[in-house]
Amino acid sequence: MQLAATRIFTDNVDTLVSFYEALTGITAARLHPMFAELRTPAGTLAIASTATVPLMREGIAKAGANHSVILDFRVADVDATYLALQSVVTDFVNEPTDMPWGNRSLLLKDPDGNLINFFTPIPDIR
Repeated sequence: MQLAATRIFTDNVDTLVSFYEALTGITAARLHPMFAELRTPAGTLAIASTATVPLMREGIAKAGANHSVILDFRVADVDATYLALQSVVTDFVNEPTDMPWGNRSLLLKDPDGNLINFFTPIPDIR
């Protein structure tokens, strides 16, 4: 088994696609006006319109309702990433912070309120 993609449902595909393109530097593959994919070697981030939800089951997913998942992106330098994102991100949750599990992390929100973590592993300081 292989995890193929993580999908975000949104009421505004164009806004979210533009945000993630600016955030990652990856051009999305627009497979349909209601669906896009940002493909990386490690996996795919899919963005789908809430108009597609009834195709699966009415009411099964809702845009902007995520309170339990964080998208993690490993970067070479989280501090440099923080500086580079100043013109892209309007909702930073924190500044780069050393976490007890060995990462330096930057938490922010996308336009729908989904949490995103940019992180860089830090050397073991024991």
